[in-house]
Parts: sequence; C-alpha cells; structure tokens
Amino acid sequence: MHKTISPKYTTDQLNSLLQQVQEFVKTELFPLEKEAFAHDWEKLLPVLDEKRKSVKSNGWWTPQIPEEWGGIGLSVEEHGKLSAVLGQSPYGHYVFNCQAPDAGNMEILIEFGTPEQQEKFLKPLLAGEIRSCFGMTEPEFAGSNPVRMGTLAQLQEEDYVVSGHKWFTSGAHQASFCIVMCLTNPNSENPYGRASQIIIPCDTPGYKHVRRIPVGGDKGYGWASHSEILLENCKVPIGNLLGAEGKGFAIAQTRLGPGRIHHCMRWLGICQRAFDMMVHRAATRKIRENRVLAQQQTIQNWIAECKAEMYAARLMVLDTARKIDQKGAYEAREEISMIKFYCANMLQKVLDFSIQVHGAEGITDDLMLSYWYRHERGARIYDGADEVHKSRVAKLVLKKYGLKI
Repeated sequence: MHKTISPKYTTDQLNSLLQQVQEFVKTELFPLEKEAFAHDWEKLLPVLDEKRKSVKSNGWWTPQIPEEWGGIGLSVEEHGKLSAVLGQSPYGHYVFNCQAPDAGNMEILIEFGTPEQQEKFLKPLLAGEIRSCFGMTEPEFAGSNPVRMGTLAQLQEEDYVVSGHKWFTSGAHQASFCIVMCLTNPNSENPYGRASQIIIPCDTPGYKHVRRIPVGGDKGYGWASHSEILLENCKVPIGNLLGAEGKGFAIAQTRLGPGRIHHCMRWLGICQRAFDMMVHRAATRKIRENRVLAQQQTIQNWIAECKAEMYAARLMVLDTARKIDQKGAYEAREEISMIKFYCANMLQKVLDFSIQVHGAEGITDDLMLSYWYRHERGARIYDGADEVHKSRVAKLVLKKYGLKI
C-alpha cells in the first residue's frame, strides 16, 4: 500500500524557495562553468565544497530527504520543480547533495537499509562526507533487459562472494561504496526474483576501478562521470545485503520512478537555460545592418516550437509527479515511460536549435551548450532506452483494449 506524500510547502512558500535557489544558482554557480572547462573538474571541488556549506547554512541541504533524516522533506512534485532550477547548472544537484546516484542510494537505504547499514553508509552520505555509486549495467549484456546479467553473488557461510563486470557506474571514481545488483538466485523460475542488491565498500579486496569512461570526447571529468569496475571474488558480510534476498529488482523500481521525474525536470532546467541563451542570441545577433536573427521566420518558428514543447513537457512531468505522490510509482508507470522519452527528445531538440542559433560559437566549449549536447545525448539511452519505454506504453494501452502482447 502506497503512503500518500503530501506537499511540504504552500504554493507561495515553494515559489519563495525556488526564487532564492534560482538566485543562488545564477550568482554562485553559473560563474564557475568556464573554470570547469579550463581545468580538471576536481580542481573545483574545494570551491564547490564551500558552496555546499552555504547550501547547508541556508537550510537547503538534501531537499528530497525526509525531515527526520535531516532533509527538507519535499514531495516528488516539489523536488521536481526544484530540480528544474538546479538543472540549469551542471553543479546544481551536487552542491545541494541530491545528485544521482547518491540521491537514489539515500532513498533506498532509508527504506530498506538495516540500522547498521544506515549508520555505516547512509549517515555519512546524507552528511555529504562520502560519495556512492550503483552498479547495474554490464558491458556483456543489453542494458535494456536488466534481467540478464552475469554478476554472481555466492553465499559462503556468513559472507557473499561477488564476481562480475560493471560499467557506466556513475560517480564510482569518488565513491566509498557501491550498491551492486547481482544474481543470488540465478535458477529462480521468476526472472525478477533472481537478483539482489549488496553493498560493497570500494576498498574491498577484489574491487577494481578500471577506468573512467570518456563520453563525447571528455575524459570522464565531473561529478557525474561514469566508470568501469571489476569485481573479483569480493567478500562482504551477509549483513551487507540490502533488503531481502531476491528483491533487487523490486528495490530498483522504487528508485527509478521518482528518479525519472528528477531527470526530466533537470532536463527542463537545461532546456530553460539553453532556450534563454538562444532567445538572447537571436535578439542581439545582427545579420546585417538593422536586422537581427530573431527577425528571421525560421528562428521565430524554433523559438515558438521550443517554448510550446517545454511547456507541454513541464505539465506532463508535474502531473506524473503528483500521481506518484498520491498513488505510487507503479500506478504511474505509463506516465513515467511517456515523460522519459518525450522529455529526452525535447531536450535534444532545444539544445540543437540553440546551438544552431549560436552558429560556430555554439559548438565550442566557450558555452555550456556543447557540454550538454555531448553528455545529454545519453538521456535517450540511460534509465531505459526510448524504444523500450515506447513499447511499454503501447503494451499498457493495448492491454486496456484486451490485447496482451
């Protein structure tokens, strides 16, 4: 039975928070972006740590986490709106300690973790003292079919011995522990009952960080960089099992629904920033004497299309968030899939048009547009490829008409 999540704030209170955070992001985080391109991202960490202290002092820390665990306690819808503000900067979520995959790990540790796990892993994560990662995708198996994986956990007396190969394990290069999806019941008749989630500290013998995977030409820099890891007979206590054995997929689903809301609203934040840049460029870039780009009908069409699609996407996502708050992610699974592929494609369109309006400058690292264009192409792949989500929506619709596919 889903527990209804009520809004934390009145409309006026939430709008006040969003305005304050918007000002903080604009004045404190936007100016750091060129520094990130000029140096290794890690050189900015001391600066970002100072920004994190400011966020804590303002009472904005871990906004998605319940108050009893030190967060603000925002509902899924409220945090979605905040994510749209934070998404305008590549550092927004990190500075507020609500970045993926840490945020999802916090949520499942709160819901499924034992007191010992919460003390050892959750509390330092909530405090921002450590980072974590989530190991699910494997290079040898299609990521769109998570039932198939090769990472195996064998029970030996009071320990699990885990061996396998993971990649696109986000944030692993800085992580203190990894929550690993692995097969504990590989012969179960129910394919969704074969996997469990096990917490593996990154200093466990046999845990090997192979590399940070370059994406779009970047050498794996940033808080959201992706890693390849090897697990070679990693021995951890049975007490590191997260939740019940065989419930790995069920636990994963509890994080994916709200997580997709946060992704979609973060993308809308990126879109808003890119859109504002596009409109400013169109309104100020002269193409000849007394004529600017914005006077070209094609540019006007792009502005209108982007504005309309961003508006539609925002309404879709917030409606889905409300349904999750009221009825749970399972009841909103059709809507979750729709916003995932709709928003991912809308993001690509807005970024592409903004780059085109900026001309040659748009593809340089002088602007954030090229960074987002490279990194957010993955939006149509991770958390379920577009085609998988479209198929799910179609099957759910057809089922209502009596046709099971």
